Amino acid sequence: MTRLFDYLDSIRARDPAPHSRWEVLTYPGVWALAWHRIAHRLYRAKLYLPARIVNHFARATTAIDIHPGASIGRNFFIDHGFVVIGETAHIGDDVTIYQCVTLGGTSPDNGVAGKRHPTIADGAIIGSGAQVLGPITVGPRARIGANAVVTRDVPAGAVMVGIPARPTMVEGGAAPEPPRFVPYGTPCRELFDPATQKVETLRCELEAMKKRLDALIEEQGGVGQGEGVQERDRA
Repeated sequence: MTRLFDYLDSIRARDPAPHSRWEVLTYPGVWALAWHRIAHRLYRAKLYLPARIVNHFARATTAIDIHPGASIGRNFFIDHGFVVIGETAHIGDDVTIYQCVTLGGTSPDNGVAGKRHPTIADGAIIGSGAQVLGPITVGPRARIGANAVVTRDVPAGAVMVGIPARPTMVEGGAAPEPPRFVPYGTPCRELFDPATQKVETLRCELEAMKKRLDALIEEQGGVGQGEGVQERDRA
């Protein structure tokens, strides 16, 4: 019971709408996860048909489709429905997903078996309508903005927006100080407004190019100094 209360409290910490733990129990995401726990155990026991039956019942009653093979950690929160999570997806602890998100896989027509779906690390937030596709990794505390399409690995702490998704001016790997939950994956500030996002993306690319140029200049300077030392030694 303590574990259940901890889970319900973790949802209330991320969603101000419910007025009690019992209200959280009406959420379709909570029921979808509960049914998935049962389906996943059946799947691991190689009872594939019963697992699929539970999966279909959960999808019909919650509008959330989680394949029985998907691995999900603690305190997973799906806010609203119409979410699809593929068979080889792996989701860590304290992950938040909003409505209409797909954790999709690569095409199986190439005959390559194995992991086809994303790995979502602890504390990540995926905004509504986002598509995270293929066997990529979304790093810890990363935020995927609404309607973004992610097809490459995401660094820890990065904020990704756009199609295809690109990092914003927020540095990847940096934890917010103090740590705080950001609904829907991106802050509601002008910096993340779609009207200005193209400029911010270009600015981010310019900053990356400047860093690479500085590194090259420093490297060339080191090479020049080394050659000068060699010339003096020969003299």
